[in-house]
Formats: sequence, structure tokens, C-alpha cells
Amino acid sequence: MSNAAAAVAPVRSRAARITLHTVTVLLALFYGIASGLPKLIAHPTAVEAFNGIGWGRPGMYAIGLLEVAGAVGLLVPALSGLAALGLSVLMVGAFFMQVVAFAGENAATPVILLVPLIALAWTRRGRNRELAALLRH
Repeated sequence: MSNAAAAVAPVRSRAARITLHTVTVLLALFYGIASGLPKLIAHPTAVEAFNGIGWGRPGMYAIGLLEVAGAVGLLVPALSGLAALGLSVLMVGAFFMQVVAFAGENAATPVILLVPLIALAWTRRGRNRELAALLRH
């Protein structure tokens, strides 16, 4: 970590760091395996859902790819804050799609996932500064 990043990085207890890493890994597993992979392999339920909203296979593959990329990004320290932010944006979109296209049937799911994503994005915001500094050089 650079000196500038160390100066703004909050001091966390060992338990807080373990919890943060555990939540990160669980989110990455969820987005990579439980959410993204079914879309990328065209699982029938994913195909049905995306056909139902009129996005079809191209939309399904695009969202699946974004979810898997986000999952990988969560596990890369320099990308973790940005990945959490990107997945948060996807969850806001998922919430609205659940409300509009599915009468709110599963609207709580993206909201529940949004909470740890926002917390992770907030705690990893220093990583975004590191990434910006890396890209500037």
C-alpha cells in the first residue's frame, strides 16, 4: 500500500479484517457461481427470466459476464472497491427490473445484496484511489 493510501486507510481490528474478507469471498462466490454462471451456461430458468423481460440471450449473457467479472474483481485487491461499486449498480437495476417486470416478486434479493456491496465499496474506497494512481502512471 502506498504512503498516501496508508494515511487514509482506517485501522481495522483483526476480526473486522477477517469479516471483510469473508464477506468479499462469499459475495464473489455468489456472483460468480450462483448468479453469473447460470446465465453464461444458459440455464433454463435464466433463459426464461430474460425472455420474460424481453432481453433474451444477449442480455442474459451480458449480465452474466458483468457478474462474473465483478466476482473476479472483488478478489483482486486493486479492483475490489470498483467491483463492489459496479455490482451495486447492477443490483439497483435488478431491483427495478424485479419491480417492473416481475411485480416485485423477488425485489428484496437485490436490496439484501446491495447492503454488503455498499459496505464493501465504502471500506475499499482507498483502493479506488490506488487504482486511479496506478492508471495515471
